[in-house]
Amino acid sequence: MSGCTAMFRLSLRGTIAVACGSLLSPFILAADQGHENHTQDPAELSPTVITAVAPSSPLTVVTNPKDPRQPVPASDGADYLKTIPGFSAIRAGGTNGDPVLRGMFGSRLNILTNGGVMLGACPNRMDAPTSYIAPETYDRLTVIKGPQTVLWGPGASAGTILFDREPEQFGELGSRVNASLLAGSNGRFDKVLDAAAGGQLGYVRVIGNQSHSDDYEDGNGDTVPSRWDKWNGDVALGWTPDADTLLELTAGKGDGEARYAGRGMDGSQFKRESLGLRFEKSNLGDVLDKVEAQVYYNYADHVMDNYSLRTTPTSGMMAGPMVSNVDRRTMGARIKATWRWADVTLISGIDAQTNEHRKRGGMGIDAHKDKPWTKDADFHNYGVFGELTWETTQQDRLISGARLDRASAKDFRKTTSGMMPRPNPTYGDTRADTLPSGFVRYEHDLAAIPATTYIGLGHAQRFPDYWELFSPKSGPDGSVNAFDAIKPEKTTQLDFGVQYQTDVLEAWASGYVGQVRDYILFDYTRNSSQAQNIDARIMGGELGAAYKLTSNWKADATLAYAWGKNSSDGAALPQMPPLESRMGLTYSRDDWSAGALWRVVAAQNRIDENKGNVVGKDYEKSAGFGVFSLNGAYRVNKNLKLSTGVDNLFDKAYAEHLNLAGNAGFGYPANDPQAINEPGRTFWTKVDLSF
Repeated sequence: MSGCTAMFRLSLRGTIAVACGSLLSPFILAADQGHENHTQDPAELSPTVITAVAPSSPLTVVTNPKDPRQPVPASDGADYLKTIPGFSAIRAGGTNGDPVLRGMFGSRLNILTNGGVMLGACPNRMDAPTSYIAPETYDRLTVIKGPQTVLWGPGASAGTILFDREPEQFGELGSRVNASLLAGSNGRFDKVLDAAAGGQLGYVRVIGNQSHSDDYEDGNGDTVPSRWDKWNGDVALGWTPDADTLLELTAGKGDGEARYAGRGMDGSQFKRESLGLRFEKSNLGDVLDKVEAQVYYNYADHVMDNYSLRTTPTSGMMAGPMVSNVDRRTMGARIKATWRWADVTLISGIDAQTNEHRKRGGMGIDAHKDKPWTKDADFHNYGVFGELTWETTQQDRLISGARLDRASAKDFRKTTSGMMPRPNPTYGDTRADTLPSGFVRYEHDLAAIPATTYIGLGHAQRFPDYWELFSPKSGPDGSVNAFDAIKPEKTTQLDFGVQYQTDVLEAWASGYVGQVRDYILFDYTRNSSQAQNIDARIMGGELGAAYKLTSNWKADATLAYAWGKNSSDGAALPQMPPLESRMGLTYSRDDWSAGALWRVVAAQNRIDENKGNVVGKDYEKSAGFGVFSLNGAYRVNKNLKLSTGVDNLFDKAYAEHLNLAGNAGFGYPANDPQAINEPGRTFWTKVDLSF
């Protein structure tokens, strides 16, 4: 780590420590003075713990990732998303799982932070995009399920995920501070500081977090290699010359390390660098209402090795110290305008993205440091889009969108990978495709009851990503690689549902059925990865309800199911999560609450052995399980909140279906795949301060 980065990290740690130390002081200005000068007062801290998140509008979920939640507050983006019905994650140990929505994985999910794309670099997605996301440092999480938006980039056949930070708005000179501390079992200790100061003409915002955990014990009392250390620091400078204008510059850095019970190497470095500039101008006229422009730069520098966080193996394929260093540089821009007429709103614009991937490595401790970088891939995408909302009547809306993308990739590999490299037949080749996508959705507000129904048809064409073109050892029909043979994926999906809400009962249901042409599947039956295109059928849905039994008691329940079939050969579509239900009961009174959560997951018997994706594959059927947890919260005043919980109260030994097999380097059976168990009984306590 450079001296500059070390100084930045030390400064960040000191700042967080000082801020969190203020928790021990009287809450001084928080309770007495308030924040008359901040035009957007911090929301009063809720005296409850979040156990499930319901949709806020058709196919759209919006939530505050700062809220305490159960299980233990998340260490990364994938961990937080699991709270939302329909989401799961491919697990490999303690942190940095890979998110899955309705059984769909990878770039089928378009994940953005502050409107920019942060791509990981590991060929096997050890550093998935969500591993660089600390959820509590963001103000809003938005999930749009299915191919039902075209505003945020290409692909997104399964859904779009937006982690956003809102611009600050100060009336006069003032400030605000949000801070939290989390302590829990297995050495878990997190610190977060989010502070801003400014006035009418602008603001400065500083955000920092650290997260640490030791290896955890499963329900059998066995230690699972899973420890991690992470930190992030970001700053935002905003200029607001008037109420309708915003110019914001953002910059950030981060790093960390994590070890994985399910991998042959650990992540000894997760360096992140981010820069962004956005401009917004609102209330421009009677028709042209708003213009937004943005540019961003994100860089990931990831190191994997088998010696920093584990004992180096002395035999087998991974014998001796070895290291791999990969990086990814992503740059992009977006311009969009909002047009409004009496009953019609149109958002249109253009976007562009380019990313470059490099690698280096070798045998021996830190062998990569004296090696030159080798570029192996280069991607470009240029898109134009438009999304229109037509209020046909007071109860009816028609939402539609279309986009057209020009995507390309270039292969810079001179030789193939593996034990015996050969000349790469696609060296220097460029492939490109023009890909259309679009959707139409009808929404109707029922007159007789407070409910909204909807039905939408979407189509998305997705260019193969880096992991699908460059990670497989071979392509379809045994070709030397997958670069020129894998076709773009084409998803057509029908989404439908209903939402009902009164003061006492909130209920919702959503379903989908779809067909995927040229679905990209990984086949490991030959002890190496082969990418191929198949046709697939998918369907499933989610439903939930929250009912106020009395003024103090509230019950809620959700259910999520995903099904897929490889219609090319009649087998099950692999890596599909099983049926899952979450049932909660909460008692709240005045400034305190207590609750229980029972998560029940069915067995998964529909598998296709040795088929999957670049991260995981189906290797065995999984048993069902149930996990019971308790939580409580107390609001000392509107600025200070204490929350606590015990996850897996009965210390059950269980494993998720989407799970990497334990690695032999940690003593797991080498020839008999064994799933990695989840944490046993876990205690945690969180303190939130806002003033």
